[in-house]
Amino acid sequence: MEKQNIFDLSKEELSEVIKPSFRAKQIYQWLYQKYVTSFDEMKNLPKDLKEQLNATYYLDPLRIVKVEESRDGSKKYLFALKDGSTVESVLLPMKQEQTDEDGKLVHHTRYTICISSQVGCKIGCAFCLTGKSGFKRNLTVGEITSQILMIKRDNAIAENRRVNIVYMGMGEPLDNLTNVSKAVRIFNDLDGLSISPRRQTISTSGLSSQIEKLGKMDLGVLLAISLHAVDDELRQTLMPINKAYNIESIINAVKAFPIDARKRVMFEYLVMKGVNDDQKSAKKLVKLLHGIKSKVNLIYFNPHPGSDFGRPLEKDMVAFQQYLVDHGVLCTIRQSKGLDISAACGQLKDKEEKHDNA
Repeated sequence: MEKQNIFDLSKEELSEVIKPSFRAKQIYQWLYQKYVTSFDEMKNLPKDLKEQLNATYYLDPLRIVKVEESRDGSKKYLFALKDGSTVESVLLPMKQEQTDEDGKLVHHTRYTICISSQVGCKIGCAFCLTGKSGFKRNLTVGEITSQILMIKRDNAIAENRRVNIVYMGMGEPLDNLTNVSKAVRIFNDLDGLSISPRRQTISTSGLSSQIEKLGKMDLGVLLAISLHAVDDELRQTLMPINKAYNIESIINAVKAFPIDARKRVMFEYLVMKGVNDDQKSAKKLVKLLHGIKSKVNLIYFNPHPGSDFGRPLEKDMVAFQQYLVDHGVLCTIRQSKGLDISAACGQLKDKEEKHDNA
């Protein structure tokens, strides 16, 4: 019998096959809180149950192929899956550990982890390296959740240290909605990593019908829209998906999406030199977001080999931001991390594959 990835199972599903059912809670705590790498490490389980687990499940859906670490502390991971495919994840330190004048800890380092949801991507955005390699398959639930586990384990991030999760890596999360939504619930399990949905952000290229489905699930997650253009003509050039889901349909879906009163919908706007960095675009964006409780995140485009687009000038980014702020739109400029490593999404995977084929 072929073994199953145990991380594909929710605690409830595990309790249906493991008896007595309280053992499922114990197993979950070993997996998600103690980061064990074998069933034999689960000391409070009887020998026959360990044997059953070893015969039925495996614990290593991912293998670290390569890690690149930036001077700013960010790390990009390339993971190999069981079928030989590879995906990327990124660890981003957002706030460093701080101590007071007496050396007492004020707060721990705060991390955001960016994870992938697919091998490749169907969307085919003109600026994205991931899409150039095509689409292979959806990641399973366990392949999604294991990215967080392995990065926490590799960096000795304690179980009770919460991280923020962004589904902004390789792939379109809403094209794998069933598995992504299950991963959200598993992350939130109190016997697991206990990561609140409010700490989980799902980013989408704008699949309007899937945004509506996600909203009806009412998971409590945050929503981010990869907008990148303010009119359909340009957006369709940059993102062919706009033919099926135009800007109007996205805005309508966002307006119906349930958002915590303290939160906002994030609109990600990848700024490319001479393409979408002008004041005319900023003016259109203000008009487009009118009436939406939103936040705009301006992102410097990170050029990669073969890219047709360039990094915008700092003065143009600042001017764009200032126009939005002056007209009542909350706007930040994302501080680029990992510029001294393979920063662009899919770049480490692409570089490693070219090296292997050389």
